[in-house]
Amino acid sequence: MRKVPALREGDTVAFVSPSSQSSMDSIEKAVRVTEDMGFRVKLSRSCYESEGYHAGGDFIRADDINRAFLDPEVSGVFCVRGGDGAIRLPQRLDLDAIYRNPKVFLGYSDVTTLHLVLNRPRGFITFHGPMPATDFISSSFPGYVRDGLLRAVTDVEPLGEIAPCPGGPAMETLVSGTAEGDLTGGNLALICALMGTPWEIDTRGKILLLEDTDEPVFRIDRMLTQLRLAGKLDDAAGIVLGQFTRIPPRKPKDSFTLPEVLEAIIVPEGKPTLVNACFGHGPRKATLPLGARAVLDGSRSTLTVVEPGVE
Repeated sequence: MRKVPALREGDTVAFVSPSSQSSMDSIEKAVRVTEDMGFRVKLSRSCYESEGYHAGGDFIRADDINRAFLDPEVSGVFCVRGGDGAIRLPQRLDLDAIYRNPKVFLGYSDVTTLHLVLNRPRGFITFHGPMPATDFISSSFPGYVRDGLLRAVTDVEPLGEIAPCPGGPAMETLVSGTAEGDLTGGNLALICALMGTPWEIDTRGKILLLEDTDEPVFRIDRMLTQLRLAGKLDDAAGIVLGQFTRIPPRKPKDSFTLPEVLEAIIVPEGKPTLVNACFGHGPRKATLPLGARAVLDGSRSTLTVVEPGVE
C-alpha cells in the first residue's frame, strides 16, 4: 500500500472531529501539546460544533475531512476523538480527491470506519494511534505513547518490534505459528458494523488487529462469531488482539470469560494469534501503520512492523 509523506517539524496538521464532540478546553490543551511536538495546528469547523452526540452535522464533519486533504498547507489529519458518527461519512467523502492527496491520518476507535475507507486498494497507509482531545492531554501520553507516535509519522525507517505497554501485560501467544502480511483492522464493533457495505474489511493474507471497549463479553462473542462465519478469520494470515477494556459480563454467574470466548472462536481457526498487544482503549497505546507489512512470530510472542508508513 502507498506510503504517505512523513511529517516534519513545522508542518501543519488539521484537527478534525468526525465522530463525537470534544470540549474546547480539551482541544485547546491538545493544540498546545501538538505544538510542543513541533507542529502547527489548524482547527476545522467540526472542532467547534455539536449536534446530538456528533461534532456537528454529517456534511460539516465530512466536509472538514475533504478540505483537510485538499488543503496544500496541511500535511497531516488528526481526528480529535472517537465516539460515534464516523460511519455516516464515507458516502459524503470525495474519495477521488483524497486518494490523490495522501497524508498522515491518525485516530482509532470510531475512526476505524475511516481507516477501512482510506486503506482501500486505491488508498494509502493510515495510523491507528492516540488522539488529541483524549490521549494527547492524558498524563500517560509522555514517553511510550508520544515517542511511538512521533516515530511512526516522522521516521522513514520501519518501527520494528512493537514493545509491550509499560506497566501492562506482556504479549502472549494464543495460537502458535508465524505470519506475515499487511496490518488491517481496529475496533471490533466498527469492523462488524461495516460488514455487507462497500467498506467491508478485506482480511485476505493480512494480519488482523482487533480491540474494543464497553462491550459485554456476550457481544464480543457475537461479533467474533460474525467475523468467523463471514470467513474473515479464516482469510487472515494472523490475528493480533489488543486491549479489551471495560467488558463486564451481563450476568457474572452465568457468563463466559473473554479467554474462554477466544478459546472457543479464535483458537479453532488455527491462525497464529497474539493477545495483550498494546493498542486500543487502554491508557497507553502504540501507533501502528495500517496497510504496512508486519510479521507475527508466535514462538517469540512478538509483532514486528517491517515496513514504514511514511516516506
